[in-house]
Amino acid sequence: MAKLATLDHVRVALLGDTHGYVDLRVAAEVSRCDVAVHAGDVGGAAALEALAPRLGVTIAVRGNNDEPAVWPDSERAQLASLERVATLALPGGHLVVLHGDQHTPASRRHQLLRREFPAARAIVYGHSHRLACDCDTLPWVLNPGAAGRVRTYGGPSCLILSAADRGWRVEVRRFELSRNRTRRSGP
Repeated sequence: MAKLATLDHVRVALLGDTHGYVDLRVAAEVSRCDVAVHAGDVGGAAALEALAPRLGVTIAVRGNNDEPAVWPDSERAQLASLERVATLALPGGHLVVLHGDQHTPASRRHQLLRREFPAARAIVYGHSHRLACDCDTLPWVLNPGAAGRVRTYGGPSCLILSAADRGWRVEVRRFELSRNRTRRSGP
């Protein structure tokens, strides 16, 4: 892996809560970024394999649903390799990645995360499936929402972080819910 902090500029796709499926539009966004960061509840190796960032670097953390009972037996080694917290050195600062389920109550989650990781430039978490960009105070607290099909609250989403020594910027990518959903027939 290239030393990302030494690059002039890095585009990082932030996603989470795929639960085994990555929306194709989110995967397309990831392919236009240098690095992919997954904030947990991956749901299986196929979700990580669907991510193809330009530098081939994907960082993923373990969510509360990333347990042996959920992942296929053949993928247990990959599951065991997922850390609970990851830190990524980027131009202009550090990005901390975790799932966020341990930081409760939810109403105080951002405050608790900032207190635990004060040296970070930004903290990315998942778990709630709710898109959030809290960039008024450092460190930023970011939740990319759900990038799959489960509880997307308005459609699958991800965030694009542009990191450079001169500053960071976050862009929201939210996609419409698919109209091709299977409908139940009958009353």
